[in-house]
Amino acid sequence: MPATALARSQLRQSCHTLYPGWTSPSPAEEFRAMADWCAQQQIEADRYGSGALIEEFEAKLASLLGKPAAVFLPSGVMAQLIAMQIWAERRGLRRFGQHPTSHLALHEEEAHAALLGLHAVPVGHRLRPLEAKDLAACQQPLASLIVELPIRHAGGQLPSWDALQALKAAAAERGLPLHLDGARLWESQPFYARPHAEIVAGFTSVYVSLYKGIGGLAGAVLAGEADFIAQARLWQRRFGGTLVQQSPYIVSAALRFDTRLAQMDACYRRAIMLAEGLQGMAGLRINPATPQTNMCHLYFDAPAARVLAARDQIAGSDGHWLLGAVQDAEVPGWSYSELVVGDQLLALPNEVVLPRFARLLALAQQGENV
Repeated sequence: MPATALARSQLRQSCHTLYPGWTSPSPAEEFRAMADWCAQQQIEADRYGSGALIEEFEAKLASLLGKPAAVFLPSGVMAQLIAMQIWAERRGLRRFGQHPTSHLALHEEEAHAALLGLHAVPVGHRLRPLEAKDLAACQQPLASLIVELPIRHAGGQLPSWDALQALKAAAAERGLPLHLDGARLWESQPFYARPHAEIVAGFTSVYVSLYKGIGGLAGAVLAGEADFIAQARLWQRRFGGTLVQQSPYIVSAALRFDTRLAQMDACYRRAIMLAEGLQGMAGLRINPATPQTNMCHLYFDAPAARVLAARDQIAGSDGHWLLGAVQDAEVPGWSYSELVVGDQLLALPNEVVLPRFARLLALAQQGENV
């Protein structure tokens, strides 16, 4: 079985059935679809973010999120750093709060400190969403608090609706601006079964992704009050984010935006159905046991190397790619994988999927015999 990243990538490409995530077009297919859409819509390129395409898309997302204004930015990292900088300036305080597994804490090489001189305070427990009691326990003055919906590194967990409203109320009482890390807000909406604007209400600023879930080439949108977004545009230029042409990123998101949003509920329901089928399989646990988005974490009673070898064996024999990355868990001998249910699993019934997961678990338990 392949052991290098290149060999495993080639093995994945040879599979005719992929389980995790969304169908990913080739660059040629993507660019062709973009060109066709541009021709149909008679799109003209923007220049430094100015033009009908980008301005209308920003207005569409601002309206969807219930905010007066929005700005497109080339990355979510830039969007959230800008938000934290603005709140720090306005509050005269270089300190903000974040969940221990926030993207800023784990995936940005301390950019907030290195670039902006901001200090991040961990708030809450890493294995569950933020709650009002966590904010009450934080005695340090904060310029803002980042709330991630859902908590990716806890399997896509979301607070209950009442718990979310209690957190908003606690922040309001404290006079604390809440910033929503909504990289996966689109995936969170089916759980709450409420309009996006109602979920976002109470957050003073919000970031959403245009590639996670939506499938655009790249990019993000930051939304908030008009004066906040005016300041964000200033910081966008300072960060070098005012690209001469941003149309390709907008087009790749806009052409599939409405379709992807319409699929989120079905993906959420499919994740629940899959979890129900996997429950009770020996050597497997699911976090959360009942998915709250179209994401969950699968925990295996076997080291990552064995699970990967089992996955590769099934890929080679059946042409089915069951899992993406697998990592060793903190509990010795266990490992886990993040499973995102996209359109690929929508077309696969449990009768096809479950036997192969059962085989994966059996092979992983065999160890050196895999």
